Amino acid sequence: MTISEGDTLPQTNFVTMTESGPQPVDHDQFFGGRKIALFSVPGAFTPTCSAKHLPSFVEKADELKAKGVDEIACTAVNDAFVLGAWGKEAEPVTMLADGNGEFVEAIGLTMDGSGFGMGTRGQRFSMIVNDGVVEKLNVEAPGEYKVSSAEHMLGQLD
Repeated sequence: MTISEGDTLPQTNFVTMTESGPQPVDHDQFFGGRKIALFSVPGAFTPTCSAKHLPSFVEKADELKAKGVDEIACTAVNDAFVLGAWGKEAEPVTMLADGNGEFVEAIGLTMDGSGFGMGTRGQRFSMIVNDGVVEKLNVEAPGEYKVSSAEHMLGQLD
């Protein structure tokens, strides 16, 4: 079953890279009592993800925060080392590694990237999560990049 607007995010394990190495993210502490702009990419360093998706959230970070977003986070089915390297040029976006794909599987948004040698990955999507509850969900059609952009999300926060 795919997650829907109004649903609570399931408890899953994210990992983030810190100066001390990979660290688990406390789900309740991260999502509780805060508004998060969360977006998912099929993979770090992939063309659309690197050229458009991540940069849109970096460029629009101040505008998103001005509209009440507490934190901007990117997730992908990559390990914390890969996302840590990719995120070095993505301030102020927080990178949440879903290395085993537990999160995207729990919310029903996996995709089969095996034709590209990528295995099971997360679909391209974005969501506004308020205190752990999905307020807005934007899932892209395969191969597209429109509704998961920061620009689209800004319009939803008006």
